[in-house]
Amino acid sequence: MSEVFEGYERQYCELSVNLSRKCNSAAQLADGEPKKQQISELKVGLDDADVLIRKMDLEARSLQPSLKATLLAKLREYKSDLNKLKKEVNKLTLTSANQAAHDLESGMMDPHAASANQRERLAMSTERLDQSSDRIRESRRIALETEELSVLILGDLHQQRETLLHSHNKLHGVDDAIDKSKKILTSMSRRISRNKWIMGSVIGVLILAIIIILYFKLFHH
Repeated sequence: MSEVFEGYERQYCELSVNLSRKCNSAAQLADGEPKKQQISELKVGLDDADVLIRKMDLEARSLQPSLKATLLAKLREYKSDLNKLKKEVNKLTLTSANQAAHDLESGMMDPHAASANQRERLAMSTERLDQSSDRIRESRRIALETEELSVLILGDLHQQRETLLHSHNKLHGVDDAIDKSKKILTSMSRRISRNKWIMGSVIGVLILAIIIILYFKLFHH
């Protein structure tokens, strides 16, 4: 399995466990600032979990088909669990919002419970919080897109590197074949030269023998 995928998986599992615990804890809290803070932390954690899911998905798709299929199947289970957790957080958010609306309505009916100035400050604080959340989400989106692009570029570079290594191995094999051919040709050349010397020596001996025989036949009769 990919070490990169395992690293993301380990981070996601730890984060998922922490989010589940926080979700259960928030569900037991009374409506108020502590619960709102807990829900806000849960939303940030869900965004981090989404980032890790995307990282695992990109890493799994860059691997070999046999390993990719196994990891994508595991990833579908993680996505399903994360969607369940998102539903729980949305339920907590809706419950808290309904309670806040009820409290505001009650305060408006009781002139001594809340003033117009307090409601205005609350609305301004809520607007600023929404704007900050939007900016954070936009920054996360840009960072995620940048990271996805980087992963794709790294994947292309990895494929090009594999292609170059494969070509290098082929060239190395061709060089080896050429070296072997040179050795064979050199050996054959040496054998041919040696055979020429042997044939020349044999012919020389035969010529010498013929000359001796002729000499004895011509001068001893």
